[in-house]
Amino acid sequence: MDMASNIQATFLSRQSPCSFPFSYKGGHKRAHKSQIVCTLVFDRQTLNKPRLPNPLTERLVVERQIPENGAEIIPGKYGRFGGKFVPETLMTCLNMIEAEFDNVLNDPQFQEELETALRDYVGRETPLYYARALSNYYKNKDGQGPEIYIKREDLSHCGAHKMNNAIAQAMIAKRMGLTSVVAATGAGQHGVATAAACAKLGLGSTIFMGTTDMEKQSSNVLLMRLLGAKVKSVEGNFKEASSEAIRQWVGSLETSYYLTGTVVGPHPCPSMVCEFQSVIGKETRKQAMEKWGGKPDVLIACIGSGSNALGLFHEFIGDEDVRLIGVEAAGFGLDSGKHSATLAKGEVGVYHGSMSYLLQDDEGQIVKPHSIGIGLEYPGVSPELSFLRDTGRAEFYSATDKEAVDAYVRLCTLEGIFPALEASHAFAFLEKLCPTLPDGTKVVVNCSGRGDKDAETVFNYIQDSTAQ
Repeated sequence: MDMASNIQATFLSRQSPCSFPFSYKGGHKRAHKSQIVCTLVFDRQTLNKPRLPNPLTERLVVERQIPENGAEIIPGKYGRFGGKFVPETLMTCLNMIEAEFDNVLNDPQFQEELETALRDYVGRETPLYYARALSNYYKNKDGQGPEIYIKREDLSHCGAHKMNNAIAQAMIAKRMGLTSVVAATGAGQHGVATAAACAKLGLGSTIFMGTTDMEKQSSNVLLMRLLGAKVKSVEGNFKEASSEAIRQWVGSLETSYYLTGTVVGPHPCPSMVCEFQSVIGKETRKQAMEKWGGKPDVLIACIGSGSNALGLFHEFIGDEDVRLIGVEAAGFGLDSGKHSATLAKGEVGVYHGSMSYLLQDDEGQIVKPHSIGIGLEYPGVSPELSFLRDTGRAEFYSATDKEAVDAYVRLCTLEGIFPALEASHAFAFLEKLCPTLPDGTKVVVNCSGRGDKDAETVFNYIQDSTAQ
C-alpha cells in the first residue's frame, strides 16, 4: 500500500502571521509581471498549520499586483499545496526539466514549432459548438434557459485533450537529447497521445497501464501498440501504473523522459501540463468573443486529477465574473466509499511528490478510488485545484455513475455526440445547474474526450440496470 504522508505544511514559514506569494503560472519565467499574490493566515493554536481565510466569512486577499520588494515567487506552490516531495536522486533531473521548460517558454523557435504542430497535427483550434438541442432540453415552460456550448476537445487528434500536452512534452524530450519516453495511463487516452507523439518524433515509448484498465480499454491498448509503444501491465489501475512508471524512469534518468499527462506530481510536472493545456481556455475566450461578443458566464469540466479542467479554467481564473465549476466522480455515492471525489471527501496529504487533497484513511493509507469513467480514478488531485477549492474561487460538485451514463446517452440522442464517460460527469451536472440559471446564461462544457471507447461499458451498464 502507498502511504500518503500527512505532513503539515509548516515548512512554508515558521512565522505567524505571514504573507506567502504564489504565481498561478507556477513561477516560471513566462509569468507576467503582474503576478497573483495571496496572503495565507497562520493560526498559532493549530501548530502553525497554514489556514486560508474562509471564503464565506473573510475576504481573501488575491490581487494582481507586482510583488513588493522581498516577496518571493516560489515555483510550483499554490498556498500550502504543490511542491517537490521527492528523493534527492530526482531533484537534479526535475531541475533540469524545469530549466528546459523555462527555456522553451521563451524560445520563439520552439513556440513556432509547437503552434504548427498544434494546428497541423493536433487539429487546433477545436470548435466551440452551440448545442441547440441540449439547450432547448433545459428550457423551462416559458421557453427560458441557458445557452449551452461545448468545447470539442473530442475532435483533437487521438480523440482527447491529452495530445495538447503530449506533443509539447515529447518535443521537450527530444530537445533535451533523450531517446525514450515513459508514461502511465488510465483510460488510455494519454497513452495513445504519448505513443502517437513519440512515433511522430522518432522517440521510443513505454506505457504503463493497470490490468483492470487494460481489460476495459482494450481498443486503446491496441492503438498504443500499433503506434509502436511498449505497453506494460501493472496489477491494479492508474494509481499503481503511475507508481511503476516513476520507478522505471528513476532507473533510466540519463536516457528517458517521464511524460506526465496529469496536473499532479512534483513541480514542474503540474505547471507544464497546465501550461500546455491552457490553450483550451485561450481558444474559448477568443471564440466566445467571436460568437457573442463577451466571456462565458459558466465553465464546467470533469475533475479527475484536473488536466482538462485547468486547461479550460486557467485563462479565466482572474475573471471573477466567470463561474468555474468542476465535477468529480461520485461513483456509487459519496457515502458509499466507492467514488473518486477527492475534493469533496479527501484530506490534505502528500502523494506522488506533491501536497494536495487525497483520498486516504485515518492512518494515511490511500483509499482505492472508483468511477465508471476510468480516467477519473485517481486518489489525488491538482495542487492548484486544491487551492482553488480552499479559496472558493472554483466550485466543485459530483455526479454518480448513473448520472454520468444518463448524460452520455442524452448527449448521444440530442446532439449526435458521444462524450467520454469522464466528460459525461460534467454534462450530468447540467441537470442540477440549468434550472438555477437566468435566461440566456452562456455555459461552456468541456467535452474532454471522445466516447467510442466507452460504448460497450455504457451498453453493459444499461443492460445490467434493466435486468435488476
